[in-house]
Amino acid sequence: MLAAVLVLNFLLFRMMPGDPVASIIDPNFSPEAKAALSRMYGLDKSLPVQFLLYVKSTLTFDFGISFLTGRPVLDELRSRLPNTVFLLGTSLLISSFLGTWLGMAAALRRGSLLEKGVLWSGAVSFSFPSFFVQLLLLMAFASALPLFPLRGTLSVPPPPGGWALAGDYLWHMALPVFSLSLLGFGGWALYVRNLMVKILGEDFILLARARGLPRKNIVWRHAFRTLLPPLLTIFLLSLPGIVSGAVITETVFSLHGVGRFLLEAVTGHDYPAAGASFFLLALLTIGANLLSDLLYGITDPRVRLDRGGRG
Repeated sequence: MLAAVLVLNFLLFRMMPGDPVASIIDPNFSPEAKAALSRMYGLDKSLPVQFLLYVKSTLTFDFGISFLTGRPVLDELRSRLPNTVFLLGTSLLISSFLGTWLGMAAALRRGSLLEKGVLWSGAVSFSFPSFFVQLLLLMAFASALPLFPLRGTLSVPPPPGGWALAGDYLWHMALPVFSLSLLGFGGWALYVRNLMVKILGEDFILLARARGLPRKNIVWRHAFRTLLPPLLTIFLLSLPGIVSGAVITETVFSLHGVGRFLLEAVTGHDYPAAGASFFLLALLTIGANLLSDLLYGITDPRVRLDRGGRG
């Protein structure tokens, strides 16, 4: 899978319309200067040679120099990665925990107002595109009511002092995190509610009730343990999706993150930066799939791999 990603990552960017040389070479440069820059970026070599150099540099995480910023791509990603990890990690944890709690509560209280609220919230969160909701939040809570900043991850100039700087950073990130949590918890709640309803109707749950076990033990020791493996799988497989979703969120809120950097790299024909971003995203996807398979064997005692390779 990783080999296929490397080949497609190399070919697709070179099939895109536009000339990558035009983004790094000024039209007023002399022919000698243009040739020197082409040699520096390896654009003067044949495609097979460029591909071999690309594979070697990518696998060693030497992504080269960005066409647009003139800085090493790895340095650009390092400076932006903490903001993206904080944004996506915090919102994913909030939405997953809140959605799981609401989904379980709705499944345990069938026909109640809580269940109806969970069903409606899930349907509404799927009905609106993320950028539309985020723009409304910006207009309401950053423009009409200036409770949060309109853009950026820090004030300009940033406040002095560690605590003041941390508070300013959290103030800038609060609305983006809230928007992603608001858009994400409904889907989690719907998934957990539907799965929990199915589990509560299984024979082993009916047997546990017939034995007179306490309701708390039935819910947490039987139903939740059955719910945990698919829940962990969905959690891990959602990681690549929220990373790609960071492109929209970081663009709307003008955040200094990997998602916005990816969008700028694609639109600006910045091959090294775009290739590095897509390669790391593919690596995250493959790693999340592998980790979900391994955790399945830990959380579900029915799934084991013996020495003979049989499940």
